[in-house]
Amino acid sequence: MNITLTTPAMLFPAISLLLLAYTNRFVTLATIIRNFVDNSDSTHKQIANLRKRIQLIKRMQEAGVASFFLCVLSMLAIYLNYQVAGSWIFGLSLILLLWSLWLSVAEIRISVEALDVYLQSLNIQTNKKK
Repeated sequence: MNITLTTPAMLFPAISLLLLAYTNRFVTLATIIRNFVDNSDSTHKQIANLRKRIQLIKRMQEAGVASFFLCVLSMLAIYLNYQVAGSWIFGLSLILLLWSLWLSVAEIRISVEALDVYLQSLNIQTNKKK
């Protein structure tokens, strides 16, 4: 397959926006952790959930950055007329981007579990008042 220099360049905006979204998730999670109040029976579940999410976000960011790095490297290889190497490197970049997106889906699922834990704790508190 013969790709041009513009093919990997088309991923630049997508990867950049993806990394920005991951960073926003991390900042939000850091804020939640800093403001965390131990006021319910579900604290241990929430902390375990937060730890899992932190690790997933770290891996998402690593895979996204590696994908971006390989995308730039593939452009460099294509620019230097190493077409086959550039194509393979670009393919690896796409695989890392897919991995990053898959980790993002896993983190979203864990986020939903965190909301469920929080809602359950609210439900317990509401039942206690009655």
